[in-house]
Amino acid sequence: MRTSQFKDLTATLAPLLRDNVDTDQIIPARYLTATNKKGFGKRLFMDLRYEEDGKTPRPDFVLNQKKFKGAKILLGHKNFGCGSSREHAPWALLGAGFNAVIAISFADIFRNNSAKNGLLLIELPRKIIDMMHTEVVENPKEKAAINLKNQTITWKKQAHSFPINPFVKRCLMEGLDDIGYTLSFADQIKAYEQKTR
Repeated sequence: MRTSQFKDLTATLAPLLRDNVDTDQIIPARYLTATNKKGFGKRLFMDLRYEEDGKTPRPDFVLNQKKFKGAKILLGHKNFGCGSSREHAPWALLGAGFNAVIAISFADIFRNNSAKNGLLLIELPRKIIDMMHTEVVENPKEKAAINLKNQTITWKKQAHSFPINPFVKRCLMEGLDDIGYTLSFADQIKAYEQKTR
């Protein structure tokens, strides 16, 4: 099966300077009422974005600030995506227009779910992440350029390399999930089956 194909991206960032952002903060459990990917973007960070009435925006939350509107890269901090396993978390981020999340570290389950759904996760050292948080607040219009093929992100003319699993990289670049990756070898599988009959 196919997911979103990741292409080179140059975009502004939305800074979420919080550690341990869990999947229930990303998409609260009460909204997990569907098994398709549509409609979750509007529920992203609901309990952080709105007051208890679910309608009144919190003016201090990053996604409610006009200067960060249209950002396609979310800038997190440490241990992003911890908590329970739910594919709805990357669905919500993608549905809200984010193509990548940058952080110091990610929870393993969230990392796996993101890879399978076409959301690029980029890990960078704390020093760089903290610098980016400071600078993006000072200049929200500053853009980062992500080159997945070269595994670099360029910020203020400085390129930073990031690690990524080769299998995940290929799937992101070709827009494949695990099943789609297996099916890409259909001809070889068929040839092997005919050979071994």
